Amino acid sequence: MSSRSIKATSSLQILQSSVKWHRMAQTAASLWDAYSGLLSNQAMILAMNSSFVDPLLQYETQLKIVELSFKMAFAIPSLDKVKEIGKNEDDQEDLENLYRTILNIFEDTLLILVSKDLYKLQILKEMAVWMSEDNLYMQERAMVIISRVLSFASRKVKGYTSADVPCLGVLAAELSLLCSHADPSITQQASLGMYHLLCIAKCQNDIAKNKSTKYDKPGSHCFLPSPSDIEFLPKILQRDKSKIAQSVGQTLLPCLLTDFVWSLLMKLSAPDQTTAFEAATILKLTLEYYAHKVTMVSKIVDVIYKQLCGNASPILKQVMLRVITLLTRTSPKKVIFQLMDYPVPADNTLMLMWQAAGAESSVAPLVLKTILLILKGKPGTMEERITERRHFSLDTTNMMPVAASQALCTLLPIGSYKKAVAQFFPQLLMALMLQLYYTSNLRLMTEDRTFYARDALRALLNCSGLQQVDIALKRKNCWNQFSQALFHHHGVYLVAKTLSDYNFPQFPDTLHYLYKLSVEGPRRSEDNVITIIFLTELLNNFFKDPFPEEFLVLFRNWVNDSDPAVSKLSLQKIASMAPVINEIENVCSLLIAILDAFLSQDKTVVIRALMTLRRLLGKLDKVTYSSLCTRIACSYCPLMDHSNGGIRSMAIRHFGELLRDMNQYTWMLNDVVFGGLVPLMLFLEDTEARVVKACKYTLEICASELKWPTSYLLKDEHCSFELVVLNICNNLLISHQKYIIDLISDTLGFLRSSRTYLRRGSVILIGYLAKLGGHLLLRDEIQVMLEAIDRVLRDEDPVIREFAEITNKIFMEIAHRLTSSNIKQSFQRLFNLIYIKKLKPLYNYNLPKDLTGSPMGIKETKNDKALQ
Repeated sequence: MSSRSIKATSSLQILQSSVKWHRMAQTAASLWDAYSGLLSNQAMILAMNSSFVDPLLQYETQLKIVELSFKMAFAIPSLDKVKEIGKNEDDQEDLENLYRTILNIFEDTLLILVSKDLYKLQILKEMAVWMSEDNLYMQERAMVIISRVLSFASRKVKGYTSADVPCLGVLAAELSLLCSHADPSITQQASLGMYHLLCIAKCQNDIAKNKSTKYDKPGSHCFLPSPSDIEFLPKILQRDKSKIAQSVGQTLLPCLLTDFVWSLLMKLSAPDQTTAFEAATILKLTLEYYAHKVTMVSKIVDVIYKQLCGNASPILKQVMLRVITLLTRTSPKKVIFQLMDYPVPADNTLMLMWQAAGAESSVAPLVLKTILLILKGKPGTMEERITERRHFSLDTTNMMPVAASQALCTLLPIGSYKKAVAQFFPQLLMALMLQLYYTSNLRLMTEDRTFYARDALRALLNCSGLQQVDIALKRKNCWNQFSQALFHHHGVYLVAKTLSDYNFPQFPDTLHYLYKLSVEGPRRSEDNVITIIFLTELLNNFFKDPFPEEFLVLFRNWVNDSDPAVSKLSLQKIASMAPVINEIENVCSLLIAILDAFLSQDKTVVIRALMTLRRLLGKLDKVTYSSLCTRIACSYCPLMDHSNGGIRSMAIRHFGELLRDMNQYTWMLNDVVFGGLVPLMLFLEDTEARVVKACKYTLEICASELKWPTSYLLKDEHCSFELVVLNICNNLLISHQKYIIDLISDTLGFLRSSRTYLRRGSVILIGYLAKLGGHLLLRDEIQVMLEAIDRVLRDEDPVIREFAEITNKIFMEIAHRLTSSNIKQSFQRLFNLIYIKKLKPLYNYNLPKDLTGSPMGIKETKNDKALQ
């Protein structure tokens, strides 16, 4: 009686046979238990297939039942032992039929599951695992069932428009190992199963490729070989690991091939060394040609790192390092990023992995580009626990740039990297210069560690044919001092200077890269500082001043950079070009950029801008100078009231020097001179001697240009503020009455100053201006000024309150005169224009004891015998 005829037996026949077999229970109890258990389990599985249970829960439950059935079916004695139980031929035949029926029931159960859902082919993957767990199981018979189920599935998938079989990769890994099994029968069945699996995978590929295409006939999605091919191909797969790797790599989808590789990788740590070596061989062969299809590269690299840290044999270590090399060939970025994601400094295992990654020279440019990307990051503080794993992030807390610097120490000296290093020399040079700066600051916050950025930079110089540069820098003690944060800017200068001294052949590429970097703009302001120092020194050594226009544009833009250090470096370089300032094409735009720097919030930038401008103006031709003199003079005026005394004194002095330089163009500057006259007078009362001295210097120049007899007052060591104001106001009345109203307006702004001497001086000045020019004021203007003085009447300083009272009375008198008739007002204005009368002191503020003995007094008594 054949096994297939037993499958077709009706329920009544099975029941009759069961009664017969029951009489043999004493001699075949295990067979009966397996038979009844399998029937019971099959019934539960069929019932579950017909229910509306959650698919995941259904699968998990059925898997547990199938596992029980597997242990029942394959734990029974072998067929030879079963036959020995029978007493005669009939008994042996019945026992054999029972034996085969048990296996067929288990096979039928799997076929029922797979026919309903190909997803449940995953059970075969679990079967392969169960087989390896216990040698007592009938492995050859289990492989026959696996092969038959796969054959059934490969035929069934032809009519599918979609095929969800996620287990193919893992199952292929298990079968690939069994294809080299010591038992020829298992090898034969495994290769046959592998063939059917590849047919399913090929069909999956065809469905994926033609998913959007409509077919006229069902089943045309997949092409299966002819029967002769079916017999031939499995023989090729037997014990031929190369063919297995090639077939699997070519056929499986990327996600399934990744599962295949992952499963083999896990086998490397198997206790059975034979299995581990078989897995290693197939793994290596697969990745040699199909590593590009593998997806979970980072996870694979991480597992290899952990396994290398274990007790793997030297041979397996070599295989795993070869896997790193093969993965780097196709996915360099993923491998490099994962290798960076370990604690710093790298241990010996990680260094071996770096060497393995560097062994693939074809992707050296991609490896270096990836490392350069990481070097753009700024390393932060070290983790409190160095063993904690961190994930990649280019932020201020990661240590990947430090790891990248250490990696370069390993990769740069590799001979096969020489061409790639030459290609990326400028980028590597500047990236490491920046990392030197970052890590020198970092070392102040963390425990002292090896200075990898410095070592990588030295390796770069040595592998680029610049050994003499390295030696020269060592002789200058540059390398040892780089660890000091304060030395770094000078260190950058030394590196650039030494490279220039040795005429390094990479200069054109380096200059081009620095220009590109400067135009695009760095990620951080401190990057800009390093770039400027390096670029400036290269330009100084290879070009004469002035620089080419394209580089001058950079320096002009840097003048108003948000980083004060950048601005000052640019201004410093521009100042050095003073001797050739007239050779610069767009010198006006350069000077205007410097004027814009006057608005900087950083006082050191303003001071540097003032000094730079003055140095340039001293060499600038008069034609260009005259075209900008008004704008320059106007830019000085706001700085005369700057909070910093140094800036005030420089602005005031430079204003005077500009007037002296432009003495032939005084007519152009009249408005500007009178615009700056108020602060020039008020800051004579400044608390800083340098400001007072600057005011005297500039007022002398103004008086000289305006032909005012004021200079003798300013030369007096203890000149009186009020007498100077009185003298200037009298001269204004004589020659420049039209500016009096504007000067009153300018003075009003100082009444609200936080500085006492300015409020006091402005009260005095506005009083004299009003006394002399009151006839020029309108009623509304008088009202505004009375309101302004009214606030000062409540000033906390008693002297200011006293002076405010005097000034207030002046305005009240002017207001009273405005209430008279229009005819009378017109007559008074005409009289004031014809008859000009000088004033005498009104406030008596710090006047000399003997007024007539003073130069002022002598002058007044001679010219004006009648004092008001």
